[in-house]
Amino acid sequence: MAAHPPLFRFQTYPAMALRVVSGANMGDAIGLDDAALAGDIYRLFAQYPAQRLAISEAPDLASGAGGRPCIADGSAVGQPGEALAISACHMLMGASGEVVEVLLLSHAAADGGRLHVLPLSPLKPDTEYELVGSQTASALERFADIASVSFLAGTHLTLADGTQCPVEHLNIGDMLLTRDHGPQPIRWIGVQTRRATGSAAPIRITEGTLNTSRDLRLSPQHRLFIWQRRDELGTGRAEVMVKAELLVNGTTVLREEGGHVDSYQIVFNGHEIIYAEGIAVESLLVTRQTRANLPEDLALTGSADAAAHAASLEIPDEAAGGDVADRLSRASRGARSD
Repeated sequence: MAAHPPLFRFQTYPAMALRVVSGANMGDAIGLDDAALAGDIYRLFAQYPAQRLAISEAPDLASGAGGRPCIADGSAVGQPGEALAISACHMLMGASGEVVEVLLLSHAAADGGRLHVLPLSPLKPDTEYELVGSQTASALERFADIASVSFLAGTHLTLADGTQCPVEHLNIGDMLLTRDHGPQPIRWIGVQTRRATGSAAPIRITEGTLNTSRDLRLSPQHRLFIWQRRDELGTGRAEVMVKAELLVNGTTVLREEGGHVDSYQIVFNGHEIIYAEGIAVESLLVTRQTRANLPEDLALTGSADAAAHAASLEIPDEAAGGDVADRLSRASRGARSD
């Protein structure tokens, strides 16, 4: 099993990609504290491409449980095990009045400290943005917003007796059918209304794709569980998990940008595989980062090994070439490629 299994993957920019072109910090990269002053005008320079940053949790040496965030195995940025911190949330305003939030992640690299920019909405290259505000207290919560997998209103989940129930009608204590542990009670339900942009724009898997009984709409980081009759992706195993965003193909799986959506996070005692619109998907994986949106007094008894096990089944980005949704649909049926 990987030493630092990837729990989350996001497209990030080095801080030097977002620099002041007018203002007190002229020429400087976006930063923290006095290195980020309201009124400064920033531009995203196109010569710095986005890179995939994979995030894990280093174990707490005292308890053995998940602790501080760190660089995960397979990350395109940094070295596995190097420490990360969710340090600030900056608000930028474009010329037409649109607000883009960006998180700054502090990275303790072996050769010195670095900052990475994680946009919560798309940033346009060579476009100017004014810094209008910064917060540190809310940074962890904003990261939890995009890291917490969620179901959109109207999604049908399978109860223990096989009944299909819209997620918005569920209550704490309701028994849902899980793949590995049979009927399990819901311990907590989180509800959010969020802008459907960037990292929060939902993924719609159309009816019939991957055997869905209806259209299924999930958050981009939400992982689906697939049992392959044929190892279509060359993973060397029958069971795989894949993030919804890697399935986007523009036809049967779509990213839906714009407006606002109501989303629901479902928490059990531990990480579970449940059924949404007839197919297997994960419940919220509770980590130190996603706990920022959970009640402080919510005691869970699930094993921390669940995170590592789920990560060990996940398809890495480099294996996700071509139409992944179509390839996994064939794999689940045992059909051969054309």
